[in-house]
Amino acid sequence: MQRPAYYIAIEGVIGVGKTSLSQILAKRLGARLVLEKFEENPFLSDFYKDRERYAFQTQIFFLLSRYRQQMELFQTELFHQNLVTDYLFIKDKLFAYLNLNEKELKLYDQMLSLLIRQIPKPDLVIYLQADSERLLKNISFRGRDYERNMDKDYIEALNQMYNQYFFRYNDTPLLIINTTDIDFVHNEEDLNEILTYIQKPPAGTKLYRPVRKS
Repeated sequence: MQRPAYYIAIEGVIGVGKTSLSQILAKRLGARLVLEKFEENPFLSDFYKDRERYAFQTQIFFLLSRYRQQMELFQTELFHQNLVTDYLFIKDKLFAYLNLNEKELKLYDQMLSLLIRQIPKPDLVIYLQADSERLLKNISFRGRDYERNMDKDYIEALNQMYNQYFFRYNDTPLLIINTTDIDFVHNEEDLNEILTYIQKPPAGTKLYRPVRKS
């Protein structure tokens, strides 16, 4: 299976800025950009209205969609170039454990165990971290229709699960960037500070918490 010259995956909770940073980083590094196609999930808007009823359909669609995208990606001849994605394939499991019941989760785990064996790991994972209040503010600001009824408790539970997962994560080099106090999308100084840190050689797990200068 083909691999990119250098592969960066950016992760974080809904609203933290994964796609924005992926687009910026790919442009700065001259890398190929691959974005998650979340808008293609026909169950997503129903899920946010009734999570219990639509969780399984939503989850399975995402799992298979992400798998198909990864397979198409890694079977191309384009992997002499660098790659930046706005998701990590295994993150699908976090949503599954939060949203599925016991029987659904058992079936999901069986499917995941078969699919994940074929997915190459990134050379670096960047976890964008923020407190729940900041995430909700970002979600409200971007104004997506299907996110208008976003439950605060759901975001807080998701945020806690992400933090716990990446606290124990050791599959690849990991850079955790806390973005609560900065705005790398609209503030060039904040962005440049992050980009400088990202381009340092990765090793192990590093935590970076930039603070906007007063």
